[in-house]
Amino acid sequence: MKPALFGKTLNELTELAVELGLPKFTGKQLADWLYKKEIDAIADMSNLSKKARALLEEHYCFGLHAPAKVQISADGTKKYLFETAAGKHIETAMIPFQERQTVCVSSQVGCKMGCLFCMTGKQGFQGQLNAGDIVNQIRSIPEHNEVTNIVYMGMGEPFDNLDEVLKSIEILTADWGFAMSPRRITVSSIGITPGLVRFLNESEAHLAISLHTPFAEERQQLMPVQIAYPLEEVIDEIRRWDFSGQRRVSFEYIVFHGLNDTARHVKALCKLLNGIRCRINLIRFHPIPETALQGTDEETLEWFKDELNKKGLLTTIRASRGLDIYAACGLLSTKAAK
Repeated sequence: MKPALFGKTLNELTELAVELGLPKFTGKQLADWLYKKEIDAIADMSNLSKKARALLEEHYCFGLHAPAKVQISADGTKKYLFETAAGKHIETAMIPFQERQTVCVSSQVGCKMGCLFCMTGKQGFQGQLNAGDIVNQIRSIPEHNEVTNIVYMGMGEPFDNLDEVLKSIEILTADWGFAMSPRRITVSSIGITPGLVRFLNESEAHLAISLHTPFAEERQQLMPVQIAYPLEEVIDEIRRWDFSGQRRVSFEYIVFHGLNDTARHVKALCKLLNGIRCRINLIRFHPIPETALQGTDEETLEWFKDELNKKGLLTTIRASRGLDIYAACGLLSTKAAK
């Protein structure tokens, strides 16, 4: 297959134009067509000469790929299934809520991390997505002009594919790209410390950390990454950064029945996050195959939220969306694979 133009940065587009013997300013023209115009073919780049277009088509393809399947929930959530060049599947969710239209994108095919509660982890790692694959999940859905927010919370661990994730954020936020504010983008990680440092240095997007318990032993049972990158190290690194301005850090906390929903956990969370300006997002767990984990009951969930708020930790419960369309990450692509 020919390499794609879509997903390349302005510098890369300029370099390839020069390599093909085209004027240097062709790179900026290409970026305009790729990221600011509603076209999907090189032939439609009307301010390029026929010779330039023919040369580009000889060596490159445009690079957009429509979703292979869509499921629509009763609550308006849409789950898109994209097929990769290797015949694998990735998932993208479009989540409308009040004035927001949030797209949840994947960064890998499958995942290496093996978290006990995650269906994607049960697929194992099947490949990396490049920046074009990531941004395509936004540009190729019918609602792409309505998108207000982007979250990297789909399949895969973003910091395990950080070069391409950062490149995709550059395309989304650069003036020559989609010119989106980085404050409209949140990247979620389970806490790979070297990637965390790079992300905070090289990006201005918001950060979300998958926490799920303040206790190391429990977290190791849920998330094997705890062995390589202990939570305490992740929190220490976050403390080095100033989140008092517009940039935010939040902590994702799936609440499991009888596992991480007690007064002991409230106390430990307050100690762990003391002094960090942050938000805790409590998440309901909905059962997935091959795990005995169960979500906590609504009464305990509300109590847990109220206790954390009383102690000064801003805490909210994330609304469950798309329960009728395999919206939990990994379910739809697993079904497609089978």
